[in-house]
Amino acid sequence: MTTLLFPGSFDPFTRGHRDIARRAARICDKLYVAIMNNDSKKLLFTSEERVDMARKSLSEYPNIEVISSDGLTVDVFRETKANAVVRGIRSESDFRYEAEMALANRLLYPEYDVVLLPCRDDLSLISSSIVKEVGSYGGDISKMVPAPIVDYVNEKLKKGRN
Repeated sequence: MTTLLFPGSFDPFTRGHRDIARRAARICDKLYVAIMNNDSKKLLFTSEERVDMARKSLSEYPNIEVISSDGLTVDVFRETKANAVVRGIRSESDFRYEAEMALANRLLYPEYDVVLLPCRDDLSLISSSIVKEVGSYGGDISKMVPAPIVDYVNEKLKKGRN
């Protein structure tokens, strides 16, 4: 059985994240989408909210399970018995960053491996930061986040403005 792990903060979950998860789920038996909690990031959504958004966005894929973790990616990798981590890349700078992270994680756990999936062209400019920026000013984020969570993300961003 092939198991892949797709970790990230997903604050909020975007259409780009959904596309990477969908494509990764096609090439494995089981995909874990791991909502990672990172104290160094200023997160808008709680861990529970991010898990809920990912689950709503991925509910149609039976081989995807959404989990959360406060630990290191390599620890989740070991716990899930993943064969590889999946990472989406939008640009050359993403590639460099992901390559460096893979090497660092391999120092911690030699069996650690990564599959890099390039983003679709039409989704390559979407990031969680851009969603928060556009949405915080009342802009239309409906083409940036999956349909099941548009209203939820808008409501949270609206509360942040008040």
